[in-house]
Amino acid sequence: GHLVTTAGVRLPGAYDLAGDQFADVPTGLAAFGKLPAAGVAQIVGFIGLIELGFAQIKDELEADCEARMDSAGWDAAKKDSKRAIELNNGRAAQMGILALMVHEKLDNNPYIINSLLGAPVDFNAGF
Repeated sequence: GHLVTTAGVRLPGAYDLAGDQFADVPTGLAAFGKLPAAGVAQIVGFIGLIELGFAQIKDELEADCEARMDSAGWDAAKKDSKRAIELNNGRAAQMGILALMVHEKLDNNPYIINSLLGAPVDFNAGF
């Protein structure tokens, strides 16, 4: 999502009946200023529906994962290790997204590492 849209890739066509184009929506947090409130509410509502659907099958997914780990011959220590690794990967991803959001709000340059390495990204150029 974030890298692809920053590179300029957008869905073709309009996102509403008024004819507003996906190509006109800026990247990152600036997109929320361009989208209508009903559109943002629709996005939040859809995410809520996904969460409700996951809650319905959570026990089944956990049982399936447990069965797969058992069939792989993992002992309790290895299962705990793999769970901790997965949890830490999720935390690292959240911190990465948070860093992008903070740097975008500070100076509109979420890819600060690119600038430090001499390859700045023209973030939201033309918006």
